[in-house]
Amino acid sequence: MKTDIQIENLKCGGCAATIKKGILGLTGVNEVEIDVDKSIVSIVTENENLEEIKSKLSKLGYPEVGDKNTVVHKAKSFVSCAVGRLDA
Repeated sequence: MKTDIQIENLKCGGCAATIKKGILGLTGVNEVEIDVDKSIVSIVTENENLEEIKSKLSKLGYPEVGDKNTVVHKAKSFVSCAVGRLDA
């Protein structure tokens, strides 16, 4: 199953690297593609774990568009961005 999720706070390749690493760590996720310009995460999964994926994105600091985007989410996204740049 392929799903596209538009997210908040996506700024660069560092953010994308953190998201990809975090989402690929979830059970059943086969593929993750990220469009930084459009802030869209495309995920191919074996099962119906969409809520788990959205929860993981939010915990990383990248909530789905329409969900609460708090100061905490924004702060986490900055940290995730920096970590992603170091890992890349």
